[in-house]
This record gives sequence, C-alpha cells and structure tokens, in this order.
Amino acid sequence: MWESRRAAAVPGSVFALMDAAKGRARAAGLGIVDLSIGSSDLPPPDAVLEVLRGATRDAQTYRYPLFSDTAPLREAAAGYLARRFGVCVDPAREVLPLIGAQEGLAHLLLAVTDPGDTLLLPDPCYPPYLGAAAVAGLNVVTLPLRPEAAFLPDLDAVPVGVRPRVLLLNYPNNPTSAVADAAFFRRAAAWCRARGALLVHDHPYAELTFGAYRAPSALEAGLEGVVELHSLSKTHHMGGFRVGFAAGDAGVIAALARVKGAIDFHPYLGIQRAAAHALGLPDGVGRAGAAVFEARRDALVPALRELGWEVAMPEASMYAWARVPGLRDSVAFAVRAAETTGVAVSPGAAFGAGGEGFVRFALVQPPEVLREAARQLGTVPTA
Repeated sequence: MWESRRAAAVPGSVFALMDAAKGRARAAGLGIVDLSIGSSDLPPPDAVLEVLRGATRDAQTYRYPLFSDTAPLREAAAGYLARRFGVCVDPAREVLPLIGAQEGLAHLLLAVTDPGDTLLLPDPCYPPYLGAAAVAGLNVVTLPLRPEAAFLPDLDAVPVGVRPRVLLLNYPNNPTSAVADAAFFRRAAAWCRARGALLVHDHPYAELTFGAYRAPSALEAGLEGVVELHSLSKTHHMGGFRVGFAAGDAGVIAALARVKGAIDFHPYLGIQRAAAHALGLPDGVGRAGAAVFEARRDALVPALRELGWEVAMPEASMYAWARVPGLRDSVAFAVRAAETTGVAVSPGAAFGAGGEGFVRFALVQPPEVLREAARQLGTVPTA
C-alpha cells in the first residue's frame, strides 16, 4: 500500500534470480565462481589507502562536508581531465563530486528532465539506467546496439518525431565491451546540439583499456550540452568507497548540484582526499591494474571460442560479451549454469531485449579460474 508509482515503475532485477540460483548451488555443496558482478577484485593503490588512513585520524574530516570542502577533489578531477584528455574545465563551475556515478546519473536525470521527457537509451545497457529513468518518470526510446555495427547506435535511424531531452551513452560499454572513438563523440554531440538534447556519457572504464587503445572523452567534443560521469570504482578499484565526479556543461552541473543539495551531502572528506590522490597518480599505476584484466581477457576469450561461442576480443572494460549459439533464453541458461556448475554469469536479457542470446562475463577471477569456468559452461545445455 505504500509503494509509489515511481517505485512500482522500477524494473525488477534478474540478478535476484541469480542470487537465488547461487544459493541453491551452495546448498548443494558447489563452490561458486561468480562472474556475474562487475566489481573489481583488485585492491586500491597502497598510496590511496595511506591517504585514507591518515584522514581517519584527522578530526576535521568527521563533519558534514560542504561544497567548499570539495575544492581539492574538484581540482584533482580537472587536472586529470586536462592531463588525460586535453579537456579544460573550471573546477568551480564545471566539476561536481558524486557519491558514485550511479547515484550521479539518477540525480542528473532528476535535475535536467521533467516527467514525460524522452531519454534515448542503448539496448542492451547497464540495468540501473532503466531504474533511474523510471524514477524520473521518463519515456525511454531504445537505440539498438548490434554486433554488425560494432555495438554503436545509429543516431540517424532515430525517428524524426522523437524529440529527446537526453541521449545516454557509455563507452567502453557495459555489457558489450565495445569502444568508440573521438569522431563518434563529435558526431553524437553535434547530433544532440542540433536537437536541443543533452549528451550524457557514463565513463567508468576510462582507464581499463588494453594494448595501445586509450579511451577518449565525450568532453573532447566540447562542454556545451555535454556532461560526463567518472567513477573511481573500476579504474582505481574503489567501488565500495562510492566516489566519482561529473564534469561538463556549467548549467547542467549547477542543476545537478541544486538537486543533490536537497538530498545528500558530499562523500566523507577522507574519501575525497583519497580520491583526489588517486586522480593524481602516475599513469603507470592505472595501467598495471588494466594489465591484470587484459591477461584475464586473454585467458577467457579463447576458451569461450573453443566452445563455439561468438565473442570479440575486448579492447577495454572488465567484461566479455559472448553470443551462445542456439541460446533462446539467457536467463534460464544462466540459472541452470549456476545451479549445476557453480559458475555464475549475467544473462544477456538482464541488459535489455537486445541482449537476448548473449551472456556477460566479469573478468574478476584469475586466468586459470576463468579457463576452467569456460570448460564447465560448455557442459551446460542451451535449451
């Protein structure tokens, strides 16, 4: 009787089914190899943890943090964007700390849209995007991401009558691991500006890139009508710390700050100090972590291909996205796999209708575990 229409509109989570399946596997005595959750299993850099430890002994960090207290983190974020992408932002007006990028996106949609506005959303996509859209009361129009188009949306295929308020993109992409170049973001930004739409780019995998590939920033296309969300969860292995930042169009950042000011304070000052230090670390620190995930990719992808599964070699992110021949019900397959082998993967349908027939692997286990997990999954019937 107490559930609001907003709460009722939030889609149910397929991952609850996966948790139940993992529970049944444990009860049956199976060991669990959980490749379903994209949470880095690596520790934050030692230097970052030392900064945090020192902050916990400073009584000045215990109070509510005000906007003025966020200046060091905002300046560190601006320095990172300039150093990494050649993007110049004003830390006072064009950067805002977040309690994680997921929180930031939900509040951002509340800040820049009204109920009934249209959100253009890729399909498949990260499931919380749909929940944030539901809470904001938005009309969602999906953009198919197809393998033959390198999992990039065809903006020219958007019907003329669709008038979007926001276009939400995410590259390197979750779940597909697809990447986009700077030219793509220039086209997307120009497309949005021509239609009076805001381009929002969710960029949590900015530094989880492999080989010579380096992910660009949407902000390289200019700040007008563009906002980018960054997170330290993946690239600095600080998921539980819940810290990130938004950067871009000053008017959008101001609207986001207004909404957040009514709902939350900023992250704990000690976490802010640790995050600011992390953003200033030498590039090689982040590359070392990325190399761990690259080695895992190199173990898993060939093992999946030996099963006859179709999977690209990711250039970035912490996932492998595999099409399973003959698979018609990815949820049933993932549940069956967890129950019979203890290997948990994410069913593609959890990411939208466009994900059916696929499963997603999070590269959160050592190479030898990933190879054995692939072998076990080869014993699971697809129907």
